[in-house]
Amino acid sequence: MKIINLDTWKRREHLDFFSKFDEPMFSISADVNCTEAYNYCKQNHISFFAYYLHKALVAVNEIHEFRCRIINDTVVEFDVINASPTIGRKDETFGFGYIPYNTDFEKFNSSLQSEKTRIQNSSGLGFNYDNIKHDVIHFSSLPWINFTGLTHPRNFNSPDSVPKISFGKVNLVDRLYIMPVSVLAHHGLMDGIHIAKYLEKFESLLG
Repeated sequence: MKIINLDTWKRREHLDFFSKFDEPMFSISADVNCTEAYNYCKQNHISFFAYYLHKALVAVNEIHEFRCRIINDTVVEFDVINASPTIGRKDETFGFGYIPYNTDFEKFNSSLQSEKTRIQNSSGLGFNYDNIKHDVIHFSSLPWINFTGLTHPRNFNSPDSVPKISFGKVNLVDRLYIMPVSVLAHHGLMDGIHIAKYLEKFESLLG
């Protein structure tokens, strides 16, 4: 972890400006072409959710702004960002999971499957220390909805700068598989151009 020197940081004024807002988080939703990844997973009997979650996290770790957080009025850049996804159960509830980042998909997927088993054999949110870490991305998947926008519940009394990334229903459009993706981020740490870079990187990793 590296502490950012705010005296020389190019986003100092952006941080000061947006941090005074009641709601400093902004959201962008866009469609991502996932055709090659979707076909690859179907042909090789691989969980598409596991595959795109891994690629989404790889993309996060390659973009500086997505590794930055605000902690006690200090901006820090983490070396590695991990995944904290919601994982559903058959009773239509969900629990919070934690999967450490690994560049190797098989190792990442092994951790994910173990976490899925743990959550699906438990009840409640399963909230623990892993879920309040700053070095994570909060992921969620809504495979039933072709959304064009998304909001999140927010506690304005608790400072939050952890990005939230959500995935929607995969649709076949003109022979291409398209998936909506929503990104919520703190405007003091990044702008639309950084989310655009993230989405471009994510899409390139999918195929």
